[in-house]
Amino acid sequence: MRALVIRLGAFGDFVQSFGPFAAIRAHHPADHITLLTTAPFARLAADAPWFDAIQTDARPAWWNLPGLARLRLQLRGFDLVYDLQTSGRSSRYFRLAGRPRWSGIAQGCALPHANPDRDAMHTRERQREQLEMAGIADFPPPDVSWLPRSPADLPQRYALLVPGAAPSRPAKRWPAEKYAMLARHLADRGVTPVVIGAKTEADLGALITLICPTAIDLTGRTSLGELYDLAARAAVVVGNDTGPMHLAAVSGAPSLVLFGPDSDPSITAPRGPNGEWLAPINAKSLADLDADEVSARAGAMLRF
Repeated sequence: MRALVIRLGAFGDFVQSFGPFAAIRAHHPADHITLLTTAPFARLAADAPWFDAIQTDARPAWWNLPGLARLRLQLRGFDLVYDLQTSGRSSRYFRLAGRPRWSGIAQGCALPHANPDRDAMHTRERQREQLEMAGIADFPPPDVSWLPRSPADLPQRYALLVPGAAPSRPAKRWPAEKYAMLARHLADRGVTPVVIGAKTEADLGALITLICPTAIDLTGRTSLGELYDLAARAAVVVGNDTGPMHLAAVSGAPSLVLFGPDSDPSITAPRGPNGEWLAPINAKSLADLDADEVSARAGAMLRF
């Protein structure tokens, strides 16, 4: 049998699908499984043990007829589709795919996630229930041993700082100046601050290292997969509600996630390797969140 899994992004959502990916693979041990994802996650997915093939969705506009024709070819020929994206866009793929057996929320699909309260569920429980309704009963812990080690030569005791977030969601960012104050507090305790982020967040790393010269700036210098290893070896990880914090939580590192009013931790919070809930800071305004409060919480969480 040929099965298709749809998971387009974003990074945190992709990480939270590691468990469902593993469950689908366990349910289809001898079947051919293809993942449809977007370009930022194709390389990471290709290294994972759960898929036989990777397809990249260019997400063509609905008026782009040549692009839709290519997408239609990508979606055809599958016996079963697990739509883990369950967005309005991915649900429209049901018709483009020729209406195969479909697990998701597309109108008229054979295996619907028929829970009217699904939008109030955390991603982890929502996806598990969706797969249970599709007939999957076994949910083995996802193997993450395939994730690469980071080549970065770091001090034995360091803290990972994640000051970025989606550019379209500026309210999810704690100010970089306050991350710099946190970095100085950590440095005073003998813990080297290490800043990570995308190339587009290089200005955040530069500002933090300007204020705290002992900090190490790795923005734009790590792959998505390497973040797991960096987090797993850190004394503590502090960051906004953004993708890398999901990978940090899965690694088992003590992780402090900073939430503002722009996101709901009951639905999107990073979860530990066994699904355990973390204890985030949930502030009315991240701009007003005091650096001393974050430093105290992070200091209390330091390991080794």
